[in-house]
Amino acid sequence: MQTNTKPAKILRSPFFIAMWLTLFLVEIIKGALLVAVLPVYMDNILGLSAGVIGVAFALQYLGDNLFRAPSGWAAERIGFRATMVTALICTLIAVIMIIFFKSAFGLAMACLVLGIGTSPLWPCAMTGVTAMSGPQNKNGTAMGALEMAALGGTGLGPVGMNWMLERTHHDYRMVFLVLMGCAILVILVALILPGRVVVEGEHAHAEATSTPVPYPPKPNLLTPFIKLKRSIQATLQRVRSTLNVNPLVYPALFMQSFVIGLLSPVITLYTRTDLHISPNLYSLLLIAGGGITVIALLPVGKMVDRFGTSVFLHIGFLMASASLFAFASITAIPVVFGIVMLVGVSYAMILPAWNAFVATLIPKGERGAIWGFFLTLQGSGMVVGPIVSGLLWDHISHPAPFIGSAIVMAGLAIVHFILSRNPYRTAPAK
Repeated sequence: MQTNTKPAKILRSPFFIAMWLTLFLVEIIKGALLVAVLPVYMDNILGLSAGVIGVAFALQYLGDNLFRAPSGWAAERIGFRATMVTALICTLIAVIMIIFFKSAFGLAMACLVLGIGTSPLWPCAMTGVTAMSGPQNKNGTAMGALEMAALGGTGLGPVGMNWMLERTHHDYRMVFLVLMGCAILVILVALILPGRVVVEGEHAHAEATSTPVPYPPKPNLLTPFIKLKRSIQATLQRVRSTLNVNPLVYPALFMQSFVIGLLSPVITLYTRTDLHISPNLYSLLLIAGGGITVIALLPVGKMVDRFGTSVFLHIGFLMASASLFAFASITAIPVVFGIVMLVGVSYAMILPAWNAFVATLIPKGERGAIWGFFLTLQGSGMVVGPIVSGLLWDHISHPAPFIGSAIVMAGLAIVHFILSRNPYRTAPAK
């Protein structure tokens, strides 16, 4: 009985509730800035070039990815609350920078700070949920709920900001002040987070396996830096000794987000220029695809806890591959809506199952650092994908990025088929 009630207990825990709200509010801010506000503000109001906007957004992704592993390491050393509050203060600073800075360099730096400020979000969430799920790794429900928060915030942010821009006659200062208020609110929510999520028995095990220093050095000005250096070296050593995964895990992590990176820069252009879909109809298309994903995430997460991850990932990857290939070749609007809904269903199957699968590979010793490393590798696909997508769009054809993403999804299905049978380099320790 305890195993069956474990996922529900995770959802009701103070840590999960605070983390869910933090994730939801941060994604509202990011979605509003990156999708609805900054592209138009930097182009129409400040007159900056598309190249400058692209560099600024690339710096946001870069800051997010570069600091994921360090923030995961910090979360286990100084605690979730201190890590998240410190980072979210950077998010608030980024919004303030956007309000006052008008130059290309200033806004690019603001985007970099925004990326740094949001970098601990997923490492902290994944580390905490993995720790609470225990040895059975029944966390598909929790992973689905986290994805619901992320997708819901990402969708609500742009919709809310577009509505506000229309009501305020494009008063960007008012929009930025509202986002600054959201940033302050999310800092207050993060203060509710616990210092650490401690699993029964792990603390004692850590104390038993730690190596005491027989003659500690006398404290001096360099002592904090010496301790930090030794802690990082010890962490890297433990990661190397405990991380026992099939090498195919690494390209799989990259490919999972590379697909999204291929699609994100061209999906709007394709629907407008090739499918001739109006802005209002495009909004309905996004609601159809994104809405069905959000609705299906939680029930799929519960089924993942009950039946395991393999069947959902096998079906999800293959369904996504077929749907994306069809999207690139079919122009009938009613059929396109059906295809987009299939893509939404496939992603609802993939997201919680994939995160739950990766969680099974995380050793107990360094959850924060390894989750940060995995998420950094996974996020790197979002940096490379848009570049490849633009090249395919400009030099091959407009449907090429979608065909490319379908091929990558098919490759992921093959890679996961192998990983599901042999996820480790060697037999896992008993």
